[in-house]
Amino acid sequence: MAPVRVDRAGVDGPTRGQARGPRWRTSSRGLVVPAHVPVSSHQRTLEASAVLAADEAVTGWAALDWQRARWFDGTVDGSTLRDVPLVARRHLWAQPGFSVSQEFLHPDEIVVVDGVPLTRAVRSVTFEMRYAEGLTAAVEAIDMACYSDLVSLEEVSAHVAGLGPVTGIQQARDALGEADENSWSPRETRMRGVWTRRAGLPRPLTNRPVFTLEGQHVGTPDLVDPVSGLVGLYHGDSHLSLVGASKDNVQDAEFRALGLEPVAMFATDWRDIDAFARRLCEAATRASARTGVRQWTLEPPRWWTPTHTVSRRRALDARQRRRFLRYRDVA
Repeated sequence: MAPVRVDRAGVDGPTRGQARGPRWRTSSRGLVVPAHVPVSSHQRTLEASAVLAADEAVTGWAALDWQRARWFDGTVDGSTLRDVPLVARRHLWAQPGFSVSQEFLHPDEIVVVDGVPLTRAVRSVTFEMRYAEGLTAAVEAIDMACYSDLVSLEEVSAHVAGLGPVTGIQQARDALGEADENSWSPRETRMRGVWTRRAGLPRPLTNRPVFTLEGQHVGTPDLVDPVSGLVGLYHGDSHLSLVGASKDNVQDAEFRALGLEPVAMFATDWRDIDAFARRLCEAATRASARTGVRQWTLEPPRWWTPTHTVSRRRALDARQRRRFLRYRDVA
């Protein structure tokens, strides 16, 4: 619900006295919303955008979230709220709930979606990468924007290449070097970072389907080394039930039967990343030591429709997206 101004007559908004009562809450200076309106990420974005003038826009995570990008909920790990980032050409004071950047913004970089002015997706995700709290968070931002097909690595690379020495530009460049268009969740992205940066293992492929030599689909692991056959599986909270654990054990057995070496990362492993990195390296050693004829392949059969890049997913029609991408929502 869009905020309204206090109205002395009480016609277009509450009177000053009403606004001070329990039925209204202040969204920003001079603007209020009914107190019963839930404070969702979209509501916070709408309230913050109400202070913008022409040629100003919402950017960063909030702009991506407003365009229905998944994983941009405006919190830090689902708890602490993040400010809604705005780009304003004039001097605009930041207020509780939103922050203000006065970087140059060309009108062509603004798109209006459902009445809210946003910076284009490529600029929004670049803003996130530049101001992220560390490289891991920057990589998560671009990975998840690619997950929703709002941007491609090629598009973001071109945008970043055209920027000068602005704040956080090197972090954005570094994040591009580690980004992937086929990560399905922020936790998978973080696990990939542990795999490459902490364990020092070769960069894996993300969510690539594994087939038998006869073309039967066995599973789609989160990470897989196409050379050694080391497989990384992230087990979040949904895997902690008896049903989830049973499915995981069956999947592990199927991978091992083909000569792959699976290693699982659990939500509790974030408490001791070094221990998981050691477990990962031990599994990599076992994978490299395996001998015998390779019983698996990452080469899909002719009937399979690959969806591991943004361009491939964008080429799907609505029916194909429902059919071929539904597995990502339950992974």
